[in-house]
Amino acid sequence: MLSIGAFAQVGQVTHRMLRYWDQVGLLVPAHTDPFSGYRSYDPQQLQRLHRIVALRQLGFGIEDVASLLEEGVDSEFLTTVLQRRRAEVEEEYRTAAARLADVQRRLHLIERRRTMPSLEIVHKPLPALRLAARRVTVREQPELGGVVGPTFDSVAEIIGGERGALETPVAAYSMLDDGLEATIGYAYSGEPQEGFEVISLPAEEQAFAAVHLGEINGISRSWQALHEEILARGFEPSGPCRELYLRADESGRTDEFVVELQQPVRPS
Repeated sequence: MLSIGAFAQVGQVTHRMLRYWDQVGLLVPAHTDPFSGYRSYDPQQLQRLHRIVALRQLGFGIEDVASLLEEGVDSEFLTTVLQRRRAEVEEEYRTAAARLADVQRRLHLIERRRTMPSLEIVHKPLPALRLAARRVTVREQPELGGVVGPTFDSVAEIIGGERGALETPVAAYSMLDDGLEATIGYAYSGEPQEGFEVISLPAEEQAFAAVHLGEINGISRSWQALHEEILARGFEPSGPCRELYLRADESGRTDEFVVELQQPVRPS
């Protein structure tokens, strides 16, 4: 038999939790001393404890946990649900990390301690583009990190060929009332196919463009530098911005990207 302290330590829960679960009948000690109230647990109860903790972490209430345990929750069910939850937590972590990086960048902007990247900026027209693409909407810009690459891959799989071998990968971004819409795909002259839209980006008479080199995570800084220069020259953005991926490393590295940033403009 294990004391409540030992059982709590092995199960990585608090004494208070164990006492509460005892009170509600969710996890009753194997033995309770009638005089001292001292609780003792059988080591075999650890399996039930781990299931209770797993279900609670998945968001189930006490009554739901009790019902599930009464019906019998097998290991396969818990494994499947926990794997799904792990994927959700990992995505939440990536989004939070990207959001934190964006907050840090904006703090640097406010404090003016950031060194702007050196960009060669050109003023030029943009051609019309016909894309095989998908539209994806995210609530906030940091969420794009987990969207752009997989969407390129899904469109490439339909068109055929590896992503790096396809011509002119393009992403265009528009701000909406409820988030940011990304149009992600490839220049395309073929017939429509199921799984993507054929989307036309219009020609633009005036735009400013610059090339971002290196870490893809630093592309927001290059965009900021481009937009500051646009304002400094007496222009303002006039439509969705574009990213043309001239080189996107396929080996998993993030420091070998070459992306042309394009922003249509009009005089301010």
